[in-house]
Amino acid sequence: MAAYDLLSRIRERLETLNRSERKVARVILDDPATATGMSIATLAQAASVSEPTVNRFCRNFETRGYPDFKIKLAQSLAGGTPYVSRSVEHDDDARAYADKIFGATIAALDEARRLVDPKRIERMVDHLSQARQISFFGLGGSGAVAFDAQHKFFRFNLPVMAYDDVLMQRMVAAAAHTGDVIVTISYTGRTREMVEIARLARENGAVVLGITVADSPLAEECTESLGITPVEDTEFYMPMTSRMVHLALIDVLATGVTLRRGDDFLPHLKKIKDSLLPTKFPPREAPE
Repeated sequence: MAAYDLLSRIRERLETLNRSERKVARVILDDPATATGMSIATLAQAASVSEPTVNRFCRNFETRGYPDFKIKLAQSLAGGTPYVSRSVEHDDDARAYADKIFGATIAALDEARRLVDPKRIERMVDHLSQARQISFFGLGGSGAVAFDAQHKFFRFNLPVMAYDDVLMQRMVAAAAHTGDVIVTISYTGRTREMVEIARLARENGAVVLGITVADSPLAEECTESLGITPVEDTEFYMPMTSRMVHLALIDVLATGVTLRRGDDFLPHLKKIKDSLLPTKFPPREAPE
């Protein structure tokens, strides 16, 4: 079943569902955009059914469960506007396209949260905590994620750089040594240059970590990777939800490294925060 057929399939099968599942279907069909942002408990309450009933309903439509169903629902809201988003139609008003983008993002984050492997996170935090220096590599939309990672990780008292230029990435990989950690960020995991650079870095002794699609060519070249289930076609649409998932995973890894440093590291983080105080106006007092 194609993702964009989901709403049509629900309408077609409405009368074949049992009474409880029809209640779920009607809540979704009445306002699909709002449904993409509902938790399973909220949807169950709105339909006056149990959460297991909602899960059973979702599996009836060839999804792995409620988070996967919400992603496919967000994708099915419209055929999409080419090079913008699958969720958005060109005649949507601000309320409609804002709701759709937020709904699709919430659903994608929920799915990533459910599928991410804590053991892989721990292993990647191990490598990052022991690194002599860290480099983040990203191209295109992933370049912005790499620079966000640099902003987070520079606080850990070790050299951290971000690169979004292929030639610089190749030179850094060629100069890598044992103790270096290179984090590659790619939504598709199929960019030839990134795959070649990951291979070059490992050949020179670096640990290569990936935030990319599981079982992709890039993931196969990485020492360790967090596999991300594709939620949008970035070859046809502008990267949106995928970028937010990658940013959240960077936050997860940065948090893991911070906790690994222990309480003795907190004064250092406070010192960095306190250095910014003179750069800001004081907060306004709330009116009484």
